Amino acid sequence: MEKFPIQICPSILSGDFGRLADEAKKLEQAGADAIHVDIMDGHFVPNLTLGPKALAAIRKATRCFLDVHIMIYNPFDYVEVLVQSGADRITFHFEATEDVEDTIAFIRKCGKKAGLAFRPETSFSMIPKYIDKCDLILLMTVSPGFGGQKFMPEVLEKVKLTREACDKRGIRQGGISSQGLTLPPFDIQVDGGINHETAPLCVKAGANVLVSGDYLFKQPDMKKGIEGLRHCI
Repeated sequence: MEKFPIQICPSILSGDFGRLADEAKKLEQAGADAIHVDIMDGHFVPNLTLGPKALAAIRKATRCFLDVHIMIYNPFDYVEVLVQSGADRITFHFEATEDVEDTIAFIRKCGKKAGLAFRPETSFSMIPKYIDKCDLILLMTVSPGFGGQKFMPEVLEKVKLTREACDKRGIRQGGISSQGLTLPPFDIQVDGGINHETAPLCVKAGANVLVSGDYLFKQPDMKKGIEGLRHCI
């Protein structure tokens, strides 16, 4: 049984960059809960990928929720252009700025959801301060910057501790309300090496938003791949 409804966010980083609009439409039609868009500056991580113009092209091609993960220094400076380009949620790295709370507040002021990401090596002790200030915590299960990396199982303990911290503080614990309504959990996202073997481990630890790139794009049927990942626990 699933503890929480599981959201599947295919990473378009693993798609065909020459056919981004078509890839976005394919993901929407396949039932993706969101399209995960990675933006890198070549400085915070040693790689360059998509930018605001590519994001805008994806936005024009789909009505799907756009989950934008920025791996760049000084993320505050990029919020407005990403909002204008169609981002629905902007997740930036704790390690990339000293203005964490100001950046979260600015994203929300722009009417978008704000996420905060953490590298695998960053201590869990940095997380509890922010779980009541943002909409999502992203725990990287690989080193950020490249697709196709091997899943790091040591991050599972951090996922577990983050979910426990949310529950102890009563932050969107999920479940059923006294009125019988389904309550969503606080969103804990994992990204890196997510497949049919690692997804159940992440969900058991407390994650409810799964980003998957290479694994899903290698499936012969994207819709079956997404549904298989959603229900593989």
